[in-house]
Amino acid sequence: MFPKYDVIVVGAGHAGCEAAASAANMGSKVLLVTMNMQTIAQMSCNPAMGGVAKGQIVREIDALGGQSGIISDRTMIQFRMLNRSKGPAMWSPRCQSDRMLFAMEWRQILEETPNVDFWQDTVRELLIRDGRVVGVKTSLGLEIESRAVVLTNGTFLNGLIHIGEKNFGGGRTGEKAATGITEQLVTLGFEAGRMKTGTPPRVDGRSLNYDLMEEQPGDENPGKFSYTDTPVLTKQRSCWITYTNETVHDVLKTGFDKSPMFSGRIKGLGPRYCPSVEDKINRFADKDRHQIFVEPEGWNTVEVYVNGFSTSLPEDIQYKALKEIPGFENVRMFRPGYAIEYDFFPPTQLKLTLETQLIENLYFAGQINGTTGYEEAACQGLMAGMNAHLKINEQAPLMLKRSEAYIGVLIDDLINKGTDEPYRMFTSRAEYRTLLRQDNADIRLTEKSHALGLADEARVKKVREKITQTEELVQELMQIKVLPEDVNGQLETYQTSLIKDRTSLFQLLKRPQLSIREIRELNPQVSNWMSRLSDDAIEQGEIHIKYDSYIEKERLMVEKMSRMEDLGIVPNFNYDKVPALSFEGREKLKKARPQTIGQASRISGVSPSDISVLMIHLGR
Repeated sequence: MFPKYDVIVVGAGHAGCEAAASAANMGSKVLLVTMNMQTIAQMSCNPAMGGVAKGQIVREIDALGGQSGIISDRTMIQFRMLNRSKGPAMWSPRCQSDRMLFAMEWRQILEETPNVDFWQDTVRELLIRDGRVVGVKTSLGLEIESRAVVLTNGTFLNGLIHIGEKNFGGGRTGEKAATGITEQLVTLGFEAGRMKTGTPPRVDGRSLNYDLMEEQPGDENPGKFSYTDTPVLTKQRSCWITYTNETVHDVLKTGFDKSPMFSGRIKGLGPRYCPSVEDKINRFADKDRHQIFVEPEGWNTVEVYVNGFSTSLPEDIQYKALKEIPGFENVRMFRPGYAIEYDFFPPTQLKLTLETQLIENLYFAGQINGTTGYEEAACQGLMAGMNAHLKINEQAPLMLKRSEAYIGVLIDDLINKGTDEPYRMFTSRAEYRTLLRQDNADIRLTEKSHALGLADEARVKKVREKITQTEELVQELMQIKVLPEDVNGQLETYQTSLIKDRTSLFQLLKRPQLSIREIRELNPQVSNWMSRLSDDAIEQGEIHIKYDSYIEKERLMVEKMSRMEDLGIVPNFNYDKVPALSFEGREKLKKARPQTIGQASRISGVSPSDISVLMIHLGR
């Protein structure tokens, strides 16, 4: 009935979709197995993509040839560039998405990918032969063979949904849990754990009084995620902000005795940075209010997502508390919020390619690795799909360094440090964030994508033109110099210090009071010349000039650290033959099997003295 596939992807969430698309676009014959063809790429939680650090990941996915940025651009209803008041390393694109259009667009793209087949079923078991995965077995008893398997099970592995004192099996509301895989993997020697996440109630937007809320419109000149020619928004829908209050908190507290989180019925750890509303009230007892974001779920629906009100309290308590929020006095609830517990596998059991250490050609991506968030899942799926294709075709894997991408930071953190709570990306996790900006993801990663056959010549040409134009702009501003008598009057109006000698526009642009717009006003000659440059190149040039010293400092740090990254460790190195290693360091190194000294240095429990001993033993 089935041919032998190159790659089978289990699960069609954000990780599964990117895995299937990347492997197929590289040339693999892919089977995407999902429990429900109607929920491909469903936004189970908030209808949004991007945000702080997450927006950088979406742009990196796009630069690598993934689809999330393109689909986000085609289905967004609002765009905002967050942190504009801060430096460019913090600028983070975020969009509000049309939830239904997002899923439809993903399914359409996958259906238009010739190498992707679909099968609606539940995978119960992996087919393992001689330590290698060779296919899957479904609930219908079908055995489907493949050369590699990517597991992207999300919250479905033994998923348990909690609402107050009620709980029932499910991977998402209205959908059953997946069983069998965890149990099999544990018998094969894998370590498993439990995590939890939650979601807020959805409400009827027609029942809300927006006059009592603060409007949050999109950017006046909206941007986008993809470096391709995707559409730019011409109209947008606003989001809204309101707040809880002490009355809301008092109502919620009446249900704390029935809370599965406080009663101990939930064993898994939840996301620290996206806590439930009852957790916020409990942990931040000194706060008399918490922010609520009221987010529309699409262009043509009245359904509204109540961001900031994630909860697993009984539905009647949820409803009573909602009615006390300003603007929610007459609220009608579509469905209550809930918490969900699910199995995950500590990611220290993986290689940097996301292949498991125990079973060859088996890859994990997404929440199965202990992460949370669409963007974190999608980038793992992309990398797992790429590396599965490369492995079965005996090609070198793609492993991004921490200095190359937020995706590299995420995977390096997971593999070397592990996580005991849902892992979410932040800019603070990246030590080279001045280099890893959202504006230069194309420059950092498109050539890599092109080498793998994902980015076409047109994309590479566009990136090279951007680099050339940026360099031209920087050089031109260094060459053009202005006299005090010509510009001091304008400098005074810009509230910046006057110049005493001929000064280059390059030096003037370094001043925090001046942007490229003021520089163009100072010198019509350069303004006319710049009119032929792309907006991206102009932005890139301005950032390079203003933050030149910071960028150079990070480059030097990267060069210093890369010396350790390049010091390889043989795959079967015997750490027991290095007696000077600490006991904890030896055990952690034996478990993680790092490929380089740099990777070994980031493993939790491996001390600097362990690294020194190891380097001496290796003759370095």
